[in-house]
Amino acid sequence: MRKYWDNPGNLVAGIVVGAGVSVPDHVMIGNIRIAPATVLAPMAGVTDTVFRRFIRNLGGCDLIMTEFTSADGVLRAKDQKAKRYLHFYEDEHPISAQLFGSDPRVMADAARMVEDLGFDMVDLNLGCPAKKVVKCDGGSGLLRDLPAIGKIFEAVRAAIKIPFTVKFRAGWDDENIVCVELAKMAEDCGLCAVALHARTREQGYSGAARWEWITAIKQAVKIPVIGNGDIRTPADACAIVAQTGCDAVMIGRTAPANPWIFRQIEQYTASGRYEEPAEADRYQMIRTYFQMLIEEELPDAVGKMKQFASWFTHGVPGGAGLRKAIYESKSAPEILARVEEFFEQRLRPVSLVVTI
Repeated sequence: MRKYWDNPGNLVAGIVVGAGVSVPDHVMIGNIRIAPATVLAPMAGVTDTVFRRFIRNLGGCDLIMTEFTSADGVLRAKDQKAKRYLHFYEDEHPISAQLFGSDPRVMADAARMVEDLGFDMVDLNLGCPAKKVVKCDGGSGLLRDLPAIGKIFEAVRAAIKIPFTVKFRAGWDDENIVCVELAKMAEDCGLCAVALHARTREQGYSGAARWEWITAIKQAVKIPVIGNGDIRTPADACAIVAQTGCDAVMIGRTAPANPWIFRQIEQYTASGRYEEPAEADRYQMIRTYFQMLIEEELPDAVGKMKQFASWFTHGVPGGAGLRKAIYESKSAPEILARVEEFFEQRLRPVSLVVTI
């Protein structure tokens, strides 16, 4: 598997771009125009308000989504975690709130609250493979019970006026692929778009995404289909559109590893080329994200910095030493200072002393 930093900046899309197939410049989800047709996937522990605004500011990504949030938690007045997950700023529009749960009434009430908070869309999570979620019939656990999903679709659709979408996996396992049937049911229930992570629950995040399942859904429904899974480079984004005909692309795990991916897709779609970040760009990127965490005063800012350090410093010469310094730091300002010391030393001009 090639990582993004192995791709030459002057890489030409070849047959994909040459054939005129690229990521669409926009997609309509209900009455919301998403331009370009790129989506930041909801990711637990990642897509909080800081990361969403950070990605948006780097360019190329239009629709952003919250971390998946418990519908039960939304309705509990004292659930501070749910409140934090659903916190957003005005410059984050368009933004979708992703909910999970199994009770149609609870889901409908939570969706109504999300609409009242000012979100542009509500998304139902039917993809999370985590055992603690699945055992409560949340996330991909519901894929074993399509009638139950249908009741949730109907209840939520009747409760809100804003666009309602769903993100799901192909099925529980290879013997139980339900993605086409589920997509048709979503369309029949009035949902505005579907997003498929083209793996089964049993796969988790292993193996290869089966893009042909996205193709099958695209051929079965008229509402927009968003493709997700194994989009690691701008060329992958064009390839998934070329192969499946999907209306938009959704990127998850690649985004924290390469926050420039959306901007690179935009560049690649326009010209067949994209810019690779220089070391100074990476320094600015890390410092900006860490400063945003400090300014937001998140209770877990130190943990977030250490979590993202492993992604942000991958491929940086001497990065192991920087990661060690970050992991050993005790406070957010100390972590930021270690980052600044590391890069400023690396980027300092070398003085040549000539003796005669």
